[in-house]
Amino acid sequence: MATLAQKGIESKRVLSAIELVPRHFFLDKSFESKAYVDKAFPIGNDQTISQPFTVAFQSQLLAIKKREKVLEIGTGSGYQAAILGALGARVFTIERQEDLYKKSKKLLHQLGFGNIRCYFKDGYKGLPEFAPFDKIIVTAGATEVPKALIKQLKIGGYLVIPVGKKVQKMQRIIKISEDELRTEEWGDFKFVPFLKGVVK
Repeated sequence: MATLAQKGIESKRVLSAIELVPRHFFLDKSFESKAYVDKAFPIGNDQTISQPFTVAFQSQLLAIKKREKVLEIGTGSGYQAAILGALGARVFTIERQEDLYKKSKKLLHQLGFGNIRCYFKDGYKGLPEFAPFDKIIVTAGATEVPKALIKQLKIGGYLVIPVGKKVQKMQRIIKISEDELRTEEWGDFKFVPFLKGVVK
């Protein structure tokens, strides 16, 4: 906690959510003892659980208000979705790897997150049937910003997405109107690639 605050996470609500959600539940047993170290770890299927700082940083950029509808692209272990749920959001989360989708859906249900709905789909397409969303978060490195996600964002909404090839710039895109976007950049990060399609 002190480490995240020292690294620049100022939102007390985000820090409280990180403290509230037990990260060790989202890790492989072999990494459990290191669950509270500020590092990323593999979770299988060539995916990782992001380090707590990255999760907190993206969550802080989203500036979640209670009951907001939030779309997450890349459920992975389910940890980021759980943080968004702990912040009081109504979370719709998409995972393209069927194994991870089943595992995280079961875990989030066991942990009592009734405000998180999981979907096995292609994240590039978003969830048009539930749009528009107040906020959208992408937890994989994108080479471009998918137009479908911009379309599914409410006017005044935020899309937080890491964009780039080897290293990504964290972007917060604010939808000013149907024709106008404002893009802010918030430093360099490294994510697994944002891929199209699904893997059964």
